[in-house]
Amino acid sequence: QEQLVESGGGLVQAGGSLNLSCVASTKMVTLAWFRQAPGREREFVAAASSTRTVYDDSVKGRFTISRDHAKNTVYLHMKSLKPDDTAVYYCAAGVGPSKYRDTYPYWGQGTQVTVSS
Repeated sequence: QEQLVESGGGLVQAGGSLNLSCVASTKMVTLAWFRQAPGREREFVAAASSTRTVYDDSVKGRFTISRDHAKNTVYLHMKSLKPDDTAVYYCAAGVGPSKYRDTYPYWGQGTQVTVSS
């Protein structure tokens, strides 16, 4: 069974940067990031296959997704962070790349990102 392990979350001040990593146990076509804030639905952040990257409009220009295919790892570099970016960030794997969470059968446990004002 596919396993995804996220790391890199933490507390950062508004305007700061943070890098997240996710290691997959096997090679996957698409790796993606979603996030879920308290009381809100889990929402799409970004996804990357070997040929395409997709971003939600709310993070375009601030977040960058990248992959190291040899290491089965996906990264999310986040800059110009805002308090609204505070959420648990989840790594997901599937065929994709897609913005729809139902298309991702595999999920990590999540890592907390907190942006203070």
